[in-house]
Amino acid sequence: MHLEQLEQAEALFKPQRIEVLRRLAEPATCGEVAEQLGQTPQRVYYHVKRLVEAGLVTQVDERKVRGIREGIYQATARSYWLSPTLVGRIGGLRRTRDELSLGYVLDLMEEVQTDIAALDRSAPELPSIGVSGEIRVPPDRRREFFEDLRGTLQDLFERYGGSEGDAFKLAVACYPKGDRSND
Repeated sequence: MHLEQLEQAEALFKPQRIEVLRRLAEPATCGEVAEQLGQTPQRVYYHVKRLVEAGLVTQVDERKVRGIREGIYQATARSYWLSPTLVGRIGGLRRTRDELSLGYVLDLMEEVQTDIAALDRSAPELPSIGVSGEIRVPPDRRREFFEDLRGTLQDLFERYGGSEGDAFKLAVACYPKGDRSND
């Protein structure tokens, strides 16, 4: 899902909401998500309500539990893409936004390390690929570059995002390369 609205992007800038959204890849109640995250159902419901308002989650069903109606929610997409037109418009100072973005990259790398460490390395075949390289983008072409990157990745997710076949995780990190000439 390509996010064009500022409210949608801002709804995602809470780490707790991202975790809730991940848990709602499959239909679940706020109580079920709360149990998975070790949170109270009320706290999870608060975040789910904001995600519903932003159009990132929908109520797909309802059930009655001990006389109380309980909503069953699901994320509206398998992945979310922030439109480059929103960059720079999301609240806070540039430095704060950059720290959030770099923080996300660090969290992503930690998640990749955890996933790889959990693989059964005694398996005869572990199909995987690692690619790394440096790209130089003039400041006036950054937007074009990020749009190209987003489009390429979105195409892959759409082509291979079905529910059949082996599941692979694709993690892409793009960050400014520090000057290491003084090392």
